Amino acid sequence: MIPVPSLPSETFALQACGRRLRARRLLPPEARPDAPTLVFLHEALGSVTQWRDFPDALAGALGWPALVYDRYGHGGAEPRTRPQTRADFDAEPEVALPAVLDACGIARPVLVGHSDGGTFALRFAARFPDRPLGVLTLAAHVFVEEVTRTGVATALKAYREGGLRRGLARHHGAGLDAMFEGWAGLWLSEAHRGWSIVEEQRAVRAPVLALQGAADPYGTPAQVAAIAAATGGRGTLLPACAHAPHLEARTAVLAEALPFLRALGP
Repeated sequence: MIPVPSLPSETFALQACGRRLRARRLLPPEARPDAPTLVFLHEALGSVTQWRDFPDALAGALGWPALVYDRYGHGGAEPRTRPQTRADFDAEPEVALPAVLDACGIARPVLVGHSDGGTFALRFAARFPDRPLGVLTLAAHVFVEEVTRTGVATALKAYREGGLRRGLARHHGAGLDAMFEGWAGLWLSEAHRGWSIVEEQRAVRAPVLALQGAADPYGTPAQVAAIAAATGGRGTLLPACAHAPHLEARTAVLAEALPFLRALGP
């Protein structure tokens, strides 16, 4: 993959729900004053840095400003002191994300979410249907499958053996263990086995494009089909791609995403 030149940007700390978060604002020089703002929501084990240069590539191609931020307990944000709970998971799109948008003065975002970030984007769009201009999801999930639980169990084993933990430690601070154990514990719990947000997705009014790798180890094609059916959006499976379409199938993702996003803009 050819590296994308970094856009002019500023990194700053913001306060949301009483927590200190780290954010990066991308400012394309050619951005129009009326251009919408892309807001990137990272995966469950993600951070600003783990997006790599994808936000720069997407924002640069569109000429739109963008916000990329670390959720509480991730990356350079305030570290967690305890693992997340189901209540924390539910509050992220309903309480924390609105607080971030308000703190940054973003009234009507275009949400770009990867994995859990995509799930949060869809839940925000259902809870606040008049706010998002559009939603682009990458490997989002809207119900629990056994393949999801198997993938999480495999990651937990790799983490406890040390290899995965060393890789994640390059991006996350002192709360890494609480972040990881909370994620794995939630998805592997019996209480979460029957979790589904399919029905609530029928409240989404914003245009939705759902992309997923055909070889995603955390979800079957039924995920992207359910998103498209419930929201009235479009779902696309990307061949030869696993759980990170924006990194593993960048060209295909941009080919799908750019026409969809441009139709939302000024």
